Amino acid sequence: MYLVQHAEAMSEERNANRPLTDLGRQHAAWVADVAAELGIELKQIRHSGKTRAEETAEIFAEVLQPAEGVKEVSGLSPLDDVEPVAAELDESADSLMLVGHLPFMERLAGHLLTGDAHERVIEFTNAGIVCLEKKVERWQTVWILTPEIAEIKIGA
Repeated sequence: MYLVQHAEAMSEERNANRPLTDLGRQHAAWVADVAAELGIELKQIRHSGKTRAEETAEIFAEVLQPAEGVKEVSGLSPLDDVEPVAAELDESADSLMLVGHLPFMERLAGHLLTGDAHERVIEFTNAGIVCLEKKVERWQTVWILTPEIAEIKIGA
């Protein structure tokens, strides 16, 4: 399972819809390219429906080609309760990527990894991927890919 905080977005003052900045698009593309090199195969990419998350999801989808495409889902907004999403992930064996926002992603990771949504265990980066895997009864962090690591890997 892959958790992604949306790429860098414009400020609300600059654009109320908060689309991605050029740098945000570039970072998402770098990370997507390295993720493809790692051989990530996805059933689906899900996003919150907010412009910045949708645009990030689309950039990843262009490169990673999830079998069931990209889908907007409820429950991934910044202040949403993590319990319903966590319960669904616990029951699913599908390889999914969730593209959302802080503090939701931090709380979801905390809940999955420690059982406490208030436990901040992952430092998310815009456009970065956190790979989690369920081992028996517990989730664990497998790897983290940031735009800075991707830039080094692709030699941008």
